[in-house]
Amino acid sequence: MRLWFAHGSEVTIREQLVTQVILAILSGDLSPGERLPSTRDLARRFGLHPNTVSAGYRRLEHERWVEFRHGSGVYVRQQRPEQALPAVLALDQMIGGLFRSARALGLPLPEIRARLQHWIERQPPNRFLLLEPDEELRRIVVAEMRLVVSLPVDGCALSARIDPSLLARSIPAALPSKVAKARAALTPGIELLELRVRSVPASLAAYLPAPSDALIGVASRWPDFVRLARTMLLASGFAPESLLFRDAREPRWQRGLEQTAGVVCDVVTSAALPAKTRAVRYTLLDESSIAELRQYEAFLTRSLPAAR
Repeated sequence: MRLWFAHGSEVTIREQLVTQVILAILSGDLSPGERLPSTRDLARRFGLHPNTVSAGYRRLEHERWVEFRHGSGVYVRQQRPEQALPAVLALDQMIGGLFRSARALGLPLPEIRARLQHWIERQPPNRFLLLEPDEELRRIVVAEMRLVVSLPVDGCALSARIDPSLLARSIPAALPSKVAKARAALTPGIELLELRVRSVPASLAAYLPAPSDALIGVASRWPDFVRLARTMLLASGFAPESLLFRDAREPRWQRGLEQTAGVVCDVVTSAALPAKTRAVRYTLLDESSIAELRQYEAFLTRSLPAAR
């Protein structure tokens, strides 16, 4: 195990020792049952006070990372403590893993530092960008995203190589069926959010069993929405004569919808329904993706300048 200590740092020597030993255990540099250097050896090698080293070892013992064996020394315990890592320690572990991976690739330290500095100095992203070639589907998903986050949300078609100016300060996102194509179009290293979609059968549960005497409308500008709704509603027991389908791209698509008990539609079409028509708005994004978008936004807004 390699150790180093920064004298005069804001972080105490004891904390530096404890952190390095824990990281060495987590990374495998220290194996279960391995003996740690004695208090006297550490103090002599690094010019530390023996009491400081002893205090660090006692804390490691208290937190069940190491054990004292009478007359033998300090050893790594066979089992790690079952506790969540503090956030800063978990971050240190990630950074340590990065350096180990970089060394394995044979990258020189100056290049590693330069790339880290490049990422640190980059302006944080301040908007989401949906990559979706289908224009109507793109409009729907962008509208749904705007309902759940306050950061701007834009959309663009998915071409072989996306304009870098569109990606500047953006977090790209894609639906599952487009993830592979989106990754191929992005510069390596750019993170891509995969937006999961809702389970259609589960989303219909609130409307089952199917009513026998109600006229139900289905409307959308996205043809696949109408096709999918037709398939699932019929499979769920709705009678064909009780369903009224409308392509919202067609002229006078709203006719007859005011006579329905409700219109199953997407978030974009719902805003264009006739007055007094009940919208049964079906959202595509899964709750887990909505939660991920909100968590990502919370992370970003803590990083963004006050005026943006």
